[in-house]
Amino acid sequence: MARTVKSVADYEIKHHEQARYFQNPILEALSKTPGWAPLVVWIPIFGLLMYGAAADTALGAGAIVGLTLAGVAFWTFAEYWLHRKFFHWTWPQRLHYIIHGAHHIYPNDNGRVVFPPTASLMLGGLFFGLFVLVMGYEAALPFFAGFVAGYLWYDMTHFWTHVAKPKTRVGKFIRRHHMLHHFSEPEKKFGVSSPLWDFVFGTYGKPAGKGKVS
Repeated sequence: MARTVKSVADYEIKHHEQARYFQNPILEALSKTPGWAPLVVWIPIFGLLMYGAAADTALGAGAIVGLTLAGVAFWTFAEYWLHRKFFHWTWPQRLHYIIHGAHHIYPNDNGRVVFPPTASLMLGGLFFGLFVLVMGYEAALPFFAGFVAGYLWYDMTHFWTHVAKPKTRVGKFIRRHHMLHHFSEPEKKFGVSSPLWDFVFGTYGKPAGKGKVS
């Protein structure tokens, strides 16, 4: 029998079950995303962006490196706010369930951990368009490349926190920080790849020290 617990956000957590989005078995199979999928989709895009920045713009090496690092830093900010405001926006209920609610209810369903490539491509296209409008096409190429690198680090870290058993102190801290978000403080600890913005915006909650959370 599946073990269930109630979280403070009223998710009925089902540790040993899997989410179901569609009754149609083909659609249901297509709705699952393996952990390696973001790497296959986004690493080539990262490479093309960096190649374009080096070969098709007047930017120097220092500017490309700086803009890339700025894109990584901006991703951490976007990660925090997307998780806090977009993923945890609970209306309409069906949409929230598909985007993020199912992941909280079924945290051990490994087919629902990473972001589906179709959704990430659409969201990424919106961000790239915004960056082009704000900073121009040339600067947007390496900046978005850094943004993509930050996203991949986040998605792989997120997948790792759910499937791995870290041995290092840092690894244990990152995993516990995220597990506390799932099982104790779903309205805090929105940073997955880093707790930085949780500190800045006052959502860090209880210290992610030692102890078992799941």
